[in-house]
Amino acid sequence: MAGRGELTDAAWRRIEPLLPQVDGLGRPWRDHRQVVNGVLWRLRTGAPWRDLPDRFGPWQTVYERFARWEADGTWARLLEHVQVRDDAVGRVEWSVSVDSTINRVHQHAVGARKKGMRNGDELEDPGRSQARQALGRSRGGLTTKVHLAVHGRGLPLSIVLTPVNDATAFGQVLDGIRTRRLGTGRPRTTPDRVLGDKAYSSRAIRHLLRRRGIAATIPERRDQAANRRRRGDLGGQTPAFDKVTYRDHNVVERCFTRLKQFRAIATRFDKLGDRYRARVVLASLILWLRESTGNHLSDRP
Repeated sequence: MAGRGELTDAAWRRIEPLLPQVDGLGRPWRDHRQVVNGVLWRLRTGAPWRDLPDRFGPWQTVYERFARWEADGTWARLLEHVQVRDDAVGRVEWSVSVDSTINRVHQHAVGARKKGMRNGDELEDPGRSQARQALGRSRGGLTTKVHLAVHGRGLPLSIVLTPVNDATAFGQVLDGIRTRRLGTGRPRTTPDRVLGDKAYSSRAIRHLLRRRGIAATIPERRDQAANRRRRGDLGGQTPAFDKVTYRDHNVVERCFTRLKQFRAIATRFDKLGDRYRARVVLASLILWLRESTGNHLSDRP
C-alpha cells in the first residue's frame, strides 16, 4: 500500500515509461519508484534531505536523482506529457488565468555559488546574483515570486520565477504556454482568452494580447480610468470587461493554494532558482495526475 503522498500503481503506470531507462552500463540504478517517492516526501514536508526516511534509500541518491532529472528536463517532460494527453481528449480549457504569488525564502536558500568562484574570475555582483536566482526582497526579507498561467480547470500551463512584479513577467508567462499536439501539428501557444487582475492592466499587455488575437478580461485600474476620462477623446475607448467571465479568474488563486500545500513550495529551501522551479513543476505534475487519474495519489493521514 502506498504511503501518504506516494505514487499509487495507477499514477506510477502513467509516468514509468517516460523515466530514463537503465542502459546496462555502470552500476544499476536504485528503483525509480522508491526514489520518486522520496522526492515527493521531501516536497510535501520541506524537511532537509538528510532527514529522508530510510525506506526511500540513501538521501544522497534521492537528491542526486532529483538534481539530474532537473538538469536533463525529465520533470518538465513528465508534466508536458500529461498536459498533451489531457489536451488531446479535450480536458484543457483554453480560457487561461494568470497571476503570481510571493513565497518566502528560507535562510538556507541564500548563498548560492556566485559566478566566477570556480575559475578565479571576478565575482558577480551579489544583487545581480540574487536576481539570477529569482530572489527578491520585501519587508519580510528575501522572497521568490511564482507566476502561473492556468487553464480553465485550474492546472498550470506555464511557470515562471522572478524577483520582480507581475506586469514585467507577463510576456514570459505567455510565451511559456506551449502544448504539443499528439501526432502532427504545431504546438498550441495561443489561449482563447486571458484573465488577469488589475496588476495586468497596462497598455503594453493589452496591446500584446490584441496582436496575438487573444481576448482579454482584465479590469481597468481606477487611476487609468480617471486619466482616460481626463484626456477626453484622446483617452481612447473603455477596455471591454465582462464581470461574469472574470469570476473564473479565481481558479489560479485556488491553484496557488493547492501548490502551497507542499511545504517545499510554500517556503523556498533551494539555493538555485532552477531547482526550486523544478519543485513547482513536480508539484504541478502531481496536481495534473490527481485530476487525470482520479486522485490516484495516496493522501491518507
